[in-house]
Amino acid sequence: MRFPNYGLTFLISVFSIFSPVVLAQERIVCDETCGTTPDAKSVSVGYAVVSPVGRSTVGSIRQAPRLTTLDGKTIAVVGESFMCRITHPEIKRLIERNYPGAKVLLLDEVGTAGPYPAPGIRRKTKDDFEQRLKELKVDAVISGNGGCGLCTPKEVGSCLVAEHIGIPSVIICAPGFSAQARYTAANNGVPVMRVAEYPGAFAMDSDEVLIRNTRQVVWPQVVDALTRQITPQETTACLQAEQAGLRDDVFFGTLEEIDGYFREMKWTDGLPIVPPTYDRVEEMMRFTDCKWDQTVAVLPVAHRNTTAWHVAVNGVMAGCKPEFMPVLIALTKALGDPGFRRTLASTHAWMPYCWLNGPVARQLGIDCGQGEINESANMAIARFMNLALINLCGYYVKQDRMGTFGYPMPWCMAEDEAACVRVGWQPYHVRTGYRMEDNTVTVASALLWGNNMAPSTTDAERIAQLMAWDISERCQFALGSGRQFTFRTVLLTEPVARILAQRYSSVAQLEDCLVDASRRPLRERAFANYYANPGGAKDGGRHNLMQYTGYLRRSEGAAMTEAPEWYCTPEDYIETVPTMQHGMTQFLVTGDNSRNKIQTMPGGACATVKVELPHDWDRLMAERGYRSLSDFRIQSSGKD
Repeated sequence: MRFPNYGLTFLISVFSIFSPVVLAQERIVCDETCGTTPDAKSVSVGYAVVSPVGRSTVGSIRQAPRLTTLDGKTIAVVGESFMCRITHPEIKRLIERNYPGAKVLLLDEVGTAGPYPAPGIRRKTKDDFEQRLKELKVDAVISGNGGCGLCTPKEVGSCLVAEHIGIPSVIICAPGFSAQARYTAANNGVPVMRVAEYPGAFAMDSDEVLIRNTRQVVWPQVVDALTRQITPQETTACLQAEQAGLRDDVFFGTLEEIDGYFREMKWTDGLPIVPPTYDRVEEMMRFTDCKWDQTVAVLPVAHRNTTAWHVAVNGVMAGCKPEFMPVLIALTKALGDPGFRRTLASTHAWMPYCWLNGPVARQLGIDCGQGEINESANMAIARFMNLALINLCGYYVKQDRMGTFGYPMPWCMAEDEAACVRVGWQPYHVRTGYRMEDNTVTVASALLWGNNMAPSTTDAERIAQLMAWDISERCQFALGSGRQFTFRTVLLTEPVARILAQRYSSVAQLEDCLVDASRRPLRERAFANYYANPGGAKDGGRHNLMQYTGYLRRSEGAAMTEAPEWYCTPEDYIETVPTMQHGMTQFLVTGDNSRNKIQTMPGGACATVKVELPHDWDRLMAERGYRSLSDFRIQSSGKD
């Protein structure tokens, strides 16, 4: 029998009347004025609901006492982000001036740990840093500077290594990243992460302001963080309370009350949800062979044990049909892929999305045509993805999803495999090693959506030129100021793919052409990376623009090439750098098959997982009015 766990939210009077079994069902609730015979105006429907969040798999450590003084101690000041070449030497000077007996070690003497590895994962940088701390007999670690959604967890990593071996630490962060630092620490077993907050954006301050703020604002916080003892109240506030049984009811109320409670608990993205009652979740579980308590994945950043039950709960909340359950399980597994999730905390707001391949997508009605991401089935799966990022992975906006302007909702697509066959190309999942009859879901992330290009020519080579130009413009971050090579997904409608297939018999041939043609002028690349470097190096660091251009010339493979036709220049040859590498671009035939459209989306790496259907899939689907899966199979005749 399931037992309710309502805590302070549960109404004692209700509990005395109804049993736990009845509470699992929808129930009529009267307000205080309804009397013994409620009328329609005073009656609402109540629901008992279950929790969508799994338990953490990481135990908390007992942290070592803080120092009584910095004098006579060996202190490591490490990190390599956001103007640390200015702030860290100043912190060293402050320590040596105020505590003459202290010894200070900087980055080049100690190194840095990088992001703290997930449980069970070994990382050489972490092990090397830990060994150096022990060899050098370091007494305290100061790390920084955390000023973006990716660098903050990276710099916190050095503090976590220190805390796990009994060394007090403090992280220096810009405003808005303190919560992320503390949350990252708690997720990795360190209940109290001390933070020294810099008053502003590091890269926007002059060297003089950086030094003044370090002296006047950061330094007192650093001393306090390393010398003030951790209180029981601090530890208690950070430790997560142990949950009751995974399938117990956690709240009872009307739709409005449930929405309010789930918002308060940070279990929703703010939009209304379908109440995850026990019966609805059980109906989802019918469509998988997984046991309810079977682990599907342990998902960073919170390292929560996500069971099939938790997948089903979030599927119900998102409005997914029960038969979507196999897709949701595969999608959840894909969310744990390191390449895919690496960018999700970034201030640049990578937006996660997914696409489906295989006959089950067609059976379930996942749209691949005009307006596909706005169709109800696609939107329900996309909503699950949004809720899964919160409840299964532990990502929270303003805490460790740090998009400067926020995030659009995820989206879901399907590849038009019939169109692939018609033009003579293999679908995406077949090109990546799956069989045509296999079902897969692929997750990826994008830095933009929309702004598609409409080629108005039937010349395949001209279309490839347009694509190369578009790809060179769609690099990582605006102006292509980030890394030289970028993961991309390119969407092509069937009319465009048909023309390209006349010249390029396979997607691999098209990719070869684009890799050769996708280049940008070195001067353009250098200017963007010098003045808009997202890593926080201001004005190229210690180099002038000419020196920086020379550095990129050597490091990014610059060469004299024919000037592309689309660049208005009197020169026949210009110095260019490549912008595309093999294996970093996904091509999908999808969308409105009566339009000539191409859409290039730069973003992060992708991960593909096979969808495993339950053994009695056809029977279950027949009960719900679906035709057999075999009716939706397509024979491939494409080349790749």
